[in-house]
Amino acid sequence: MKKKNKKVNAAILIIGNEILSGRTQDKNIAFISNWLNSKCGISVNEVRIVPDLEKIIIKNILELSKKFNYVFTTGGIGPTHDDITAQSISRAFKVKYEYHKEAFKILENYYGKSKFNEGRKKMAKMPRGSKLIYNPSSAAPGFIVKNIISLPGVPSILNSMIENCKRYLIKGSKVHSKTLNLFTVESNISKQLGLIQKKYKKFVDIGSYPFFRLGKIGVSIVSRSTSKMKLENVNRDLIKLVRLKKIEILKI
Repeated sequence: MKKKNKKVNAAILIIGNEILSGRTQDKNIAFISNWLNSKCGISVNEVRIVPDLEKIIIKNILELSKKFNYVFTTGGIGPTHDDITAQSISRAFKVKYEYHKEAFKILENYYGKSKFNEGRKKMAKMPRGSKLIYNPSSAAPGFIVKNIISLPGVPSILNSMIENCKRYLIKGSKVHSKTLNLFTVESNISKQLGLIQKKYKKFVDIGSYPFFRLGKIGVSIVSRSTSKMKLENVNRDLIKLVRLKKIEILKI
């Protein structure tokens, strides 16, 4: 992995009509986001889901690549006619869409020359200048070009490949988190919570998430920061609020 940088961010671009139609439920957003945060110190700041349409893919690739350090795409790098991610990225960056020699060799060895048909050969085509992200599950590699990292949409395959992305990433500062589960309603603490967030807005992000457990309504207060010290300060202020309001803390 490359040299550590304090703040590094990413976006995820999910590509596929099957996600938008509801036929397939996405599982990659949570996995990639968690992996980037916990293993690389990279925060995911935006997620988009787009159809298999070249103009839309190109538009989003260009927008996101300028806005974020990295853009992870999933889907659209398979052997069928609607797998157009690699071709679209090539056109977005105005580079040739061509066979990657090493990818071609990997796939030819995997399938054997007699079964290496046109559809399978297509999985070796990618933007000129791409570097491979190796695939230990089904051989067909993903690729990185500029700051775009393209991975397959099948969760089990993507999961097996994700560690092979590390070598291309600049590592950011790890984001730490603390969770306080309270038996109360959000409106009971919203004003004071807003004041605490304002006090630490440059250092800590605070979120409140309602839940229903053990027959009671509650709120999970989640604080996130790259600074453990600031996180502890926020937690002390939250505990003071809890005591002032005489709120029950749920121990998990």
